[in-house]
Amino acid sequence: MFMRILHMPVLVVAAVIAMAVSHDAAAQESSPASPPKMFFEGDMVLAQACVLQSRFRHNEGVVWRIRVLDAKTGQQLDSKSLKSLVVELPDGTKVPMKYGGHPRGGKEDNFWSISWKVPANYPTGTLVYQVVATDQQGESVRWQPFTVKNSQLTIVED
Repeated sequence: MFMRILHMPVLVVAAVIAMAVSHDAAAQESSPASPPKMFFEGDMVLAQACVLQSRFRHNEGVVWRIRVLDAKTGQQLDSKSLKSLVVELPDGTKVPMKYGGHPRGGKEDNFWSISWKVPANYPTGTLVYQVVATDQQGESVRWQPFTVKNSQLTIVED
Protein backbone atom coordinates (compact mmCIF):
# COMPACT_ATOMS: atom_id res chain seq x y z
CA MET A 1 0.00 0.00 0.00
CA PHE A 2 2.80 2.41 0.94
CA MET A 3 4.51 1.71 -2.44
CA ARG A 4 1.31 2.58 -4.33
CA ILE A 5 1.00 5.90 -2.50
CA LEU A 6 4.68 6.68 -3.17
CA HIS A 7 4.37 5.90 -6.91
CA MET A 8 1.21 7.98 -7.37
CA PRO A 9 2.96 11.43 -7.27
CA VAL A 10 5.66 10.14 -9.63
CA LEU A 11 3.03 8.99 -12.14
CA VAL A 12 1.18 12.32 -11.92
CA VAL A 13 4.40 14.28 -12.52
CA ALA A 14 5.31 12.01 -15.47
CA ALA A 15 1.85 12.49 -17.00
CA VAL A 16 2.05 16.29 -16.63
CA ILE A 17 5.51 16.37 -18.26
CA ALA A 18 4.32 14.14 -21.13
CA MET A 19 1.31 16.40 -21.78
CA ALA A 20 3.48 19.54 -21.69
CA VAL A 21 5.98 18.05 -24.14
CA SER A 22 3.27 16.84 -26.52
CA HIS A 23 1.48 20.21 -26.31
CA ASP A 24 4.74 22.08 -27.08
CA ALA A 25 5.49 19.79 -30.04
CA ALA A 26 1.95 20.22 -31.41
CA ALA A 27 2.26 24.02 -31.14
CA GLN A 28 5.54 23.95 -33.06
CA GLU A 29 4.06 21.77 -35.80
CA SER A 30 1.00 23.97 -36.27
CA SER A 31 3.00 27.18 -36.69
CA PRO A 32 6.02 26.52 -38.92
CA ALA A 33 8.41 29.44 -39.51
CA SER A 34 7.82 29.44 -43.25
CA PRO A 35 6.82 26.60 -45.54
CA PRO A 36 9.31 25.61 -48.24
CA LYS A 37 8.76 27.25 -51.63
CA MET A 38 10.54 24.62 -53.69
CA PHE A 39 11.09 20.89 -53.67
CA PHE A 40 14.26 19.42 -55.21
CA GLU A 41 14.94 16.03 -56.81
CA GLY A 42 18.39 15.23 -58.06
CA ASP A 43 21.22 12.86 -58.75
CA MET A 44 24.71 12.63 -60.25
CA VAL A 45 25.77 10.53 -63.22
CA LEU A 46 28.94 9.77 -65.13
CA ALA A 47 29.01 12.12 -68.12
CA GLN A 48 29.78 9.60 -70.85
CA ALA A 49 27.16 7.02 -69.92
CA CYS A 50 24.57 8.71 -67.66
CA VAL A 51 25.13 5.96 -65.09
CA LEU A 52 24.31 6.85 -61.47
CA GLN A 53 27.48 7.34 -59.53
CA SER A 54 28.90 9.32 -56.61
CA ARG A 55 32.62 8.48 -56.95
CA PHE A 56 34.59 10.21 -59.68
CA ARG A 57 38.24 10.30 -60.75
CA HIS A 58 40.20 13.31 -61.93
CA ASN A 59 39.28 14.33 -65.51
CA GLU A 60 35.94 12.48 -65.37
CA GLY A 61 32.74 14.37 -66.03
CA VAL A 62 30.21 14.72 -63.22
CA VAL A 63 26.69 15.50 -64.45
CA TRP A 64 24.20 16.90 -61.97
CA ARG A 65 20.56 16.36 -62.90
CA ILE A 66 18.08 18.36 -60.86
CA ARG A 67 14.34 18.83 -61.01
CA VAL A 68 12.87 21.74 -59.03
CA LEU A 69 9.16 21.72 -58.20
CA ASP A 70 6.88 24.41 -56.81
CA ALA A 71 6.06 23.14 -53.30
CA LYS A 72 2.45 24.38 -53.49
CA THR A 73 1.45 23.29 -57.00
CA GLY A 74 3.87 20.45 -57.72
CA GLN A 75 4.61 22.04 -61.10
CA GLN A 76 8.14 21.79 -62.44
CA LEU A 77 10.09 25.08 -62.40
CA ASP A 78 11.86 25.70 -65.71
CA SER A 79 14.02 28.55 -66.98
CA LYS A 80 10.94 30.81 -67.23
CA SER A 81 10.21 30.28 -63.52
CA LEU A 82 13.77 30.33 -62.21
CA LYS A 83 16.39 32.97 -62.92
CA SER A 84 19.16 30.46 -62.15
CA LEU A 85 20.08 27.11 -60.69
CA VAL A 86 23.71 26.80 -59.57
CA VAL A 87 25.79 23.98 -58.06
CA GLU A 88 28.13 25.38 -55.40
CA LEU A 89 31.21 23.38 -54.46
CA PRO A 90 32.94 23.77 -51.08
CA ASP A 91 35.94 25.54 -52.68
CA GLY A 92 33.65 28.33 -53.93
CA THR A 93 33.35 27.03 -57.50
CA LYS A 94 29.91 27.84 -58.93
CA VAL A 95 28.61 25.72 -61.80
CA PRO A 96 25.49 27.24 -63.47
CA MET A 97 22.95 24.70 -64.70
CA LYS A 98 20.81 24.74 -67.87
CA TYR A 99 17.23 23.62 -68.34
CA GLY A 100 16.34 21.41 -71.29
CA GLY A 101 15.23 18.13 -72.82
CA HIS A 102 16.97 14.82 -72.17
CA PRO A 103 18.64 12.78 -73.33
CA ARG A 104 20.60 15.70 -74.80
CA GLY A 105 18.31 17.40 -77.30
CA GLY A 106 15.63 14.76 -76.70
CA LYS A 107 12.16 15.01 -75.32
CA GLU A 108 11.93 12.04 -72.96
CA ASP A 109 12.26 14.29 -69.94
CA ASN A 110 13.04 17.90 -69.01
CA PHE A 111 15.19 19.01 -66.09
CA TRP A 112 18.17 21.13 -65.11
CA SER A 113 21.64 19.70 -65.73
CA ILE A 114 25.29 20.56 -66.10
CA SER A 115 28.51 18.67 -66.64
CA TRP A 116 31.66 19.51 -64.67
CA LYS A 117 35.02 17.93 -65.46
CA VAL A 118 36.93 17.15 -62.27
CA PRO A 119 40.22 19.09 -62.60
CA ALA A 120 43.41 16.97 -62.57
CA ASN A 121 44.66 18.78 -59.46
CA TYR A 122 41.36 18.82 -57.55
CA PRO A 123 41.71 17.51 -53.95
CA THR A 124 40.46 13.99 -53.29
CA GLY A 125 37.81 13.31 -50.69
CA THR A 126 34.13 13.90 -50.06
CA LEU A 127 32.59 17.16 -51.27
CA VAL A 128 29.45 18.53 -49.64
CA TYR A 129 27.92 20.52 -52.49
CA GLN A 130 24.75 22.60 -52.53
CA VAL A 131 22.33 23.63 -55.24
CA VAL A 132 20.96 27.18 -55.14
CA ALA A 133 17.73 28.02 -56.98
CA THR A 134 16.95 31.70 -57.53
CA ASP A 135 13.46 32.65 -58.68
CA GLN A 136 12.56 35.57 -60.96
CA GLN A 137 11.98 37.80 -57.90
CA GLY A 138 15.55 37.18 -56.68
CA GLU A 139 14.64 34.91 -53.75
CA SER A 140 16.99 31.95 -53.32
CA VAL A 141 16.48 28.49 -51.84
CA ARG A 142 19.40 26.18 -51.01
CA TRP A 143 19.28 22.41 -51.25
CA GLN A 144 21.85 19.90 -50.07
CA PRO A 145 21.67 16.19 -50.87
CA PHE A 146 21.79 13.45 -48.24
CA THR A 147 24.64 13.95 -45.79
CA VAL A 148 25.46 10.24 -45.74
CA LYS A 149 29.11 10.09 -46.82
CA ASN A 150 28.57 7.32 -49.41
CA SER A 151 25.90 9.44 -51.09
CA GLN A 152 28.06 12.55 -51.39
CA LEU A 153 30.22 13.48 -54.36
CA THR A 154 33.60 11.84 -53.75
CA ILE A 155 36.78 12.47 -55.73
CA VAL A 156 38.99 9.38 -55.65
CA GLU A 157 42.60 8.67 -56.64
CA ASP A 158 43.17 7.85 -60.32
